[in-house]
Amino acid sequence: MDYTSILNIVALVFLIWFIYSRFASLKGLNNLSPAQFQEELKGKLNYILIDVREPGEVKQGYIPGAINIPLSKMKQRVGEIPKNKHVYLYCRSGMRSKQAARILKKNGFHKLSHLQGGIMSWKGKLTN
Repeated sequence: MDYTSILNIVALVFLIWFIYSRFASLKGLNNLSPAQFQEELKGKLNYILIDVREPGEVKQGYIPGAINIPLSKMKQRVGEIPKNKHVYLYCRSGMRSKQAARILKKNGFHKLSHLQGGIMSWKGKLTN
């Protein structure tokens, strides 16, 4: 094998790993449909709802009661989130909320759920 072939194989392995790490499910993260998400929020008292979209996106509407902690600031602001509460996360499509859950999991959070399909799949009320 020549040097170029080895580099191509390494690049391909890295690409596969990167894609897998972004799309693979996170152990301990509850993936909730919009109906399940809405039902969970009705039935619980000890939770925090976090919108991980950027502030400009939040202006388009957010789920009532949500606080905005953008994914880009999650590592710096993780201390604002109480560990004794169930954390519900959502974003636009569900990808960033999974990434936020990974950050929270690494920081000792265990009660994590996210909205599959993000706010694009949400049928409930939104606040502007």
